[in-house]
Parts: sequence; C-alpha cells; structure tokens
Amino acid sequence: MTSTSGPAPLHFKIVVDATAPHAQADFWAAALHYEVEDNGALIEKLLGFGAVPAELTVESHGRRAWRDLAAVRHPDDPYEKESGTGLGRRLLFQRVPEAKTGKNRVHLDVHSADGGREAEAARLEALGASVVRRVKEQGGEWVVMADPNTHN
Repeated sequence: MTSTSGPAPLHFKIVVDATAPHAQADFWAAALHYEVEDNGALIEKLLGFGAVPAELTVESHGRRAWRDLAAVRHPDDPYEKESGTGLGRRLLFQRVPEAKTGKNRVHLDVHSADGGREAEAARLEALGASVVRRVKEQGGEWVVMADPNTHN
C-alpha cells in the first residue's frame, strides 16, 4: 500500500570518481555479481541524431559505451529498456582527471555467507583486489581490501 501522506522516497546511485571507469565497473560487476549497464542503444540513437559526438564514446564489451562513465546494476532490479539505466541498486563510475589524494570517505562493505569470508576474499583477490589488512577484534573479524584501481 502506498502512502500519500508524504513525498515519495528518492531514487539514488552511489557515484565513484575514477581514472578508469570501465575497469572499475568491470571489477565491481564481477565482485558484486552485478551487471555492467548497456547504454549502447541510447548512445547509437543519440549519435544518429547528431546529439553527441563520437568522441564521447568508446567500445566496451563489443558495444558503444560512454567514454567517461560506466555503471553497474543489480541484475534483479528494474531498468529503463531504452537507455539501459538501472532504476535500483547501482554504482556509477565517472572519470576524473586527478588522482586520488586522500582516504576514501565512503567505502563498500561486502558481506559473505556465514563461514565464507576467506573464500570470498580469495575470489576478490583473483579479480585483482588486494588485502590491506586482516582485523580480529573483540567486536568481530573482517578483511580490509583495496580494489584494483584504488591507487588511482
């Protein structure tokens, strides 16, 4: 039942600055079992109308993609068929010219099934992530990892 007493919740995405947005999207799609968004149909349409120059695009996964943006979405969430844009859980990686200069203020905590932490850490390492440190405290245990492009 939908409430009419207040404003509807807002749709959002997490945006991550990156020097290599397509590499970041590929890593996180594999890490989270998400899908890289396919914006190819929209891009081809916009190119056909002359609305965007071809220099704003690249080929990725055998299709046109935005040069400076790449997004991943949860495979079960809705998405716009015309644009390929996810309407649910999604991460958008946008190209920035400058390298990272400080600690991230936002990070993703990835949770494995019970007893699966080490196997999941090994899977992420195989995808290119690296272990920064292993933590074992009175409050719990976890593995701090860096994605393959954290140094950027």
